Amino acid sequence: MSTMKLNVKKDGIEFGTNILKIKVPKQLRNKVKCGVDYIDSALGGGGFTPSAVTFFTGTPGSGKTTMMLKMADSLTKQGALVVFNTAEESLFQVKLVAERLNLQHGFHAGQETSVPDLLEYCTVLRNKRGNKNKPFFLIVDSLQTLSDGKYANGGGGRAKDKRCLAMITDYCKEHYANAVVIGQVNKSGQMAGSNVLKHMVDSMMTLSVEEKDPDLRGCRVLQMVKNRFGGAGGTFFLELGKRGFKEVARVSAA
Repeated sequence: MSTMKLNVKKDGIEFGTNILKIKVPKQLRNKVKCGVDYIDSALGGGGFTPSAVTFFTGTPGSGKTTMMLKMADSLTKQGALVVFNTAEESLFQVKLVAERLNLQHGFHAGQETSVPDLLEYCTVLRNKRGNKNKPFFLIVDSLQTLSDGKYANGGGGRAKDKRCLAMITDYCKEHYANAVVIGQVNKSGQMAGSNVLKHMVDSMMTLSVEEKDPDLRGCRVLQMVKNRFGGAGGTFFLELGKRGFKEVARVSAA
């Protein structure tokens, strides 16, 4: 018969502690704006809360990678340390897109599929001189291409995706870092296991292509469908051109 543990702690806080006595770390009070107005607005206006993980899904060809590259560039301009890790495309392909978008601010890039190795590389980069106190963002393209190392062939299906996302989430909570993880879906916008993954993260954005409204047909539709740290529910209509996105209309969450 096992012995009951009565003083279990998480984040240094004992179970049963009075909520009024819990001190919120100062790192969580300083939100970080990415500098892309429609994304900051979709998050409620204040930007990203350190330690938050965002799941970003969208239909194929809607422009998820383009949007994240623009955000990475803008975050770097704001003074953040940013890693854009792709296993969907080669870094040469990503560089060609960066040139087309005329990105100017030189964020870090990688193409690692092993989550343990990816997070270790991020730690090394963060610990370099001058980087440790900067806001840190990891952008992953995409979840389905990652491996947690449990199986030699990288398999595991839905459970593997959950384990990979959990590892990234734990890392962000421990280091007050932010992650935006792209999740691939089919043409109808459905993804196996999506409801479970949605509950694991702090916020969830979706990007789709407007097909019904004749005045906005072809526009990309950005929505924040979940946000634990701010507003959600606004809808942003964006034109996608050679240099990226341009907002043409929005519908307030109110």
